[in-house]
Amino acid sequence: YRRAMMLLASAGGNRVPVIAQLVAADEDTVRDVIHRFNEIGLACLDPRWAGGRPRLLSDDDEDFVAATATSRPDKLGQPFTRWSLRKLAVYLRKVHGRVIRIGRETLRCLLARRGITFQRTKTWKESTDPERDAKLDRIEHVLEQFPDRVFAFDEFGPLGIRPTAGSCWAERTRPDRVPATYHRTHGVRYFHGCYSVGDDTFWGVNRRKKGAVNTLAALKSIRAARSDGAPVYVILDNLSAHKGADIRRWAKKSKVELCFTPTYASWANPIEAHFGPLRQFTIANSNYPNHTVQTRALHAYLRWRNANTRHRDILAAERKERARIRSEKGIRWGGRPLTAAA
Repeated sequence: YRRAMMLLASAGGNRVPVIAQLVAADEDTVRDVIHRFNEIGLACLDPRWAGGRPRLLSDDDEDFVAATATSRPDKLGQPFTRWSLRKLAVYLRKVHGRVIRIGRETLRCLLARRGITFQRTKTWKESTDPERDAKLDRIEHVLEQFPDRVFAFDEFGPLGIRPTAGSCWAERTRPDRVPATYHRTHGVRYFHGCYSVGDDTFWGVNRRKKGAVNTLAALKSIRAARSDGAPVYVILDNLSAHKGADIRRWAKKSKVELCFTPTYASWANPIEAHFGPLRQFTIANSNYPNHTVQTRALHAYLRWRNANTRHRDILAAERKERARIRSEKGIRWGGRPLTAAA
């Protein structure tokens, strides 16, 4: 504001001593502002003050620090698999060709400013299916063209009878506790789930084991959901129990097209995102006495879920699970493209 007053007063024909007295500034300051205006125009109104000592790192040095932090140490000749701030700062001081002197706190702030944080490493399996693209294209096609006639099927489990940790509201320093267990005499069950993409409906049943007979029963329940005789499409994985001759024969006869996901690409099955809320709301923080009670709890949740499909808790849990399974290498829909490793 004072700089603008200096320029206006100068434009009005006032001399430097008068302007200095008007804005309570030194005469040399007024002359500097006027000369700066003659050089760069109104940009001189921004003084661009900078306190402290001059920068020790150039933009190129900061780029080098960020690239080094996101590189694996063993590829740079270091005998460890991850950087700590102390190790990274020591390495930067001794790197061949340049010397970057930076403290740990400044290094931490630099990385945070570049959006680089310390995170857990995730694993992935890359699909080796030679028909990967063809299968994914078929799944995309039926989801876009026939959403009201597309279903997804998969097994969820094994489900054992044991106390499972979770989270809940409790008094401070007095968490709710579930007993530990070392004996599991109830065996396991597998939840055979069916999901209607068009209706956003989820149903299923618990079975003692996976098998072609149970898969065929689930497919028949899907066929019954569209009893008009028009073709339906079922997305499922490559488990051997899903590909039996009886199943293929029945599917062809009943106008049911089986759309198999590629190998190691479970993220392509829409039902996978709905197993996350099922695990979170019925398995976590539970202590069922037997499989009968567990099955009743699963069915009670499914009834509530189908009546509240747009509930915020359900949508949040589905997004979280979808993000988890799509963080695998085989990202295709809705994921961030992976950059090539340096």
